Amino acid sequence: MKTKQIILFASGSGSNVENIANYFKLRNDVTISCVLSNKSDAKVLERCNRLNINALYFNRHAFSKSDFILNMLKSLNPDLIVLAGFLWKIPETITDAFPNKIINIHPALLPKYGGKGMFGMHVHNAVKQNKDQQTGITIHYVNANYDEGAIIKQAKTTIDAKDSAEAIASKVHQLEYDLFPRVIDDLLFNN
Repeated sequence: MKTKQIILFASGSGSNVENIANYFKLRNDVTISCVLSNKSDAKVLERCNRLNINALYFNRHAFSKSDFILNMLKSLNPDLIVLAGFLWKIPETITDAFPNKIINIHPALLPKYGGKGMFGMHVHNAVKQNKDQQTGITIHYVNANYDEGAIIKQAKTTIDAKDSAEAIASKVHQLEYDLFPRVIDDLLFNN
C-alpha cells in the first residue's frame, strides 16, 4: 500500500500539529511530508525541529504573489493538505489545484463565528459575550472564501454560564485534539 502524504500549514504554537504527528507516529502508512508556516518565529517550527519533521517558513510573496508554494505543493503531491491553526486565506490557485484535498479546523460551529479575523480567542470571546450554551469545532474543506467550504464534521461541547473564554477555549481544544487526527485518518483511507 502506498504511504499517504500529508502537508500541514500552521501559524502559531503548533499544538494541533504535534497532536497529529503523535497520532500517526507509529504508523508506516502515513507521513507528514512537511509543515509550512507563514511566521518565522512561530513555535510550530521549534516543535517540528524537536519532532524531526521537515518545516519551512515562507513569506506572503512566495505564497500568494508567486507560484513558489503552489509548485512546491504540486511537486510533493500530497494526499491531503491540513490547515492546523493557519491564519492566511489560501489563494485560489492553490484551492483550484487541490480540490477537496485541503481541510481546515475552525474553533466554532460554522457558520457561526466564521470569516476573516475569526480565529482563536476572538471566537471564544464572541461565544462568551453572546452567552451561547454550546460551541464546538468544525472541520471543513477549504475553498476560495474564509470558512465557507463544505462541512466534513462538527462536534459540540456545552458551555456553563460561569465558563470563562479561556475555559471555553480549553473545551474546544480538547475536541480538536480528539477529533482532528481521526477525521484526517478517515479522509486519507475512506475517500
